[in-house]
Amino acid sequence: MKLGVYNAILHDRPLHEALKVIADLGLTGIELNTGGFLPPTHVPNIDQILESDTARDDFLAIFQDTGVQIAGLNCNGNPLHPNPGIGDKHAQDIRRSIKLAARLGQHRVVTMSGLPGGEPGATRVNWAVNAWNSAALDQLDYQYSLAASFWKDIDALAQDHDVKIALELHPQNVAFNPASFRELVERAGTSNIGVELDASHLFWQQMDPVAVVRDLGSWVFHAAAKDVRINPAAAIQGVLDNSFRKLRSDEPRTNLGEDEWANEWPKNSAWDFVALGKGHDTAFWTEFLRALHEVDPEMLVNIEHEDTELGRVEGLEVAAKVLLDADASLAVSLATN
Repeated sequence: MKLGVYNAILHDRPLHEALKVIADLGLTGIELNTGGFLPPTHVPNIDQILESDTARDDFLAIFQDTGVQIAGLNCNGNPLHPNPGIGDKHAQDIRRSIKLAARLGQHRVVTMSGLPGGEPGATRVNWAVNAWNSAALDQLDYQYSLAASFWKDIDALAQDHDVKIALELHPQNVAFNPASFRELVERAGTSNIGVELDASHLFWQQMDPVAVVRDLGSWVFHAAAKDVRINPAAAIQGVLDNSFRKLRSDEPRTNLGEDEWANEWPKNSAWDFVALGKGHDTAFWTEFLRALHEVDPEMLVNIEHEDTELGRVEGLEVAAKVLLDADASLAVSLATN
């Protein structure tokens, strides 16, 4: 397996310092953010790299002798958002990321399937959480039709550049579980659209990430190592707890495009994103890696750190130890079987 870090948590420092942090953890890859919800902090000169061989070579030279190589690009966003200031921008970021990947010798771009409004003329996204009524299925049919058209076009671009698109199965997207992913790619008739297997969003939906990997098989193109802890409040609030608070303009907050911002996490949350090992032990992560290994022994598996109880590097240290221990356990078991 090829183990690394998704770089968003290290956007507070220059790229060369981020690479040193990752190398010191004993990991060998960095998944670079190239747009979408977050700015491409460590790749600020994308347009120059796309146009100039010198700019490309200078950028790639940064990684030489660091022990860390690029392990995919990431531009998570909502390319189907009905607000063109968000949707069109995020769609363009995906197209640029595909071209950038080809320029950098990369073959994986991670993003999200997106979510449009629920009907023509909508100005806000609308996610049908549980389509028990006919109107909700009509809404889904409309949304799938928009998504299929978009991803058919993106698939052609990806094929032209020898790039595969890995969709994170994330709630509030058209594709958030195996069934919805299959519905999308069957409607779109795509070949280069697959899945980024992020265990965390499956955990809180009460899914088994190992079972999902084996269900999807070769559709799994890429993976994220992020854990979830289910809290006692889940017994009362359920995993669809919606007790978020809208942050004021004078409070620190993350912009998601135009006038949309990330909200404050619930105080007594039903579940939390945590570093590997705080939700599921090393034995679980060994089996997670085993399932990924069955799909692709060279699978890129990158830590995503969103544990607010731990510092940036501290959280990566905790997660890296668990992931490396799991990888070592897997290697031993494979050698003895």
